[in-house]
Amino acid sequence: MKRPSLAVMMAGLVLAVLISNIGSFIGDGRKLDELRGSVLRLHILANSDSEQDQRLKLMVRDELLESGIFSGVSGLEEAEAAAAENLRAIECRAENVLRSQGCTDRVAAELVDADFGERIYGDITMPAGRYRALRIKIGKAAGHNWWCVMYPPLCVPAAYGEESVEENKTAEEQDFDKKELDILRHPKKYKVRFAVWDKIKSFVKDYTVQNDKNDEAA
Repeated sequence: MKRPSLAVMMAGLVLAVLISNIGSFIGDGRKLDELRGSVLRLHILANSDSEQDQRLKLMVRDELLESGIFSGVSGLEEAEAAAAENLRAIECRAENVLRSQGCTDRVAAELVDADFGERIYGDITMPAGRYRALRIKIGKAAGHNWWCVMYPPLCVPAAYGEESVEENKTAEEQDFDKKELDILRHPKKYKVRFAVWDKIKSFVKDYTVQNDKNDEAA
């Protein structure tokens, strides 16, 4: 008798896990979606990979983190509004940093939806996925980039080290509920179910789009 393939066996195992944990699986998946939809990332692209351009990128980062543009915001909408209202001011601040170092590169700031890989900030891990981001492009924007979470405020810990992480624990507790913190601090527990959840959503989306096309063609 033909033995089942490894792919079939794995599919069966995943299905068994899903059936036995369907409530928790759906709840965690939705919580991950909520998490992805509640943060604003900061994404800075250097002009090039030269030592000088990479140094300037970090100087721009420090200037933006110390600007206070996002101080007092209490939600993603407010954070996005603050960014949108200050795009030109952000560009000017960044360009002033460059000019002080004799660099004539231009800076472009924009709000975008972008895909990010998994990223670790101290004891918090942001899952991979599509996030809203404030993107800063320096010059040709062809060099290695730097990113963090602008809101909730995880950027300062990422930039300045573990001591800042400890100082910001209270702020983190206020911005993330207990379930979200568990997801962020123990990502390995949820990695498989999140991967399956994303594939299911992608399948449903593709299926819906195809059905809509078929309906239009009918």
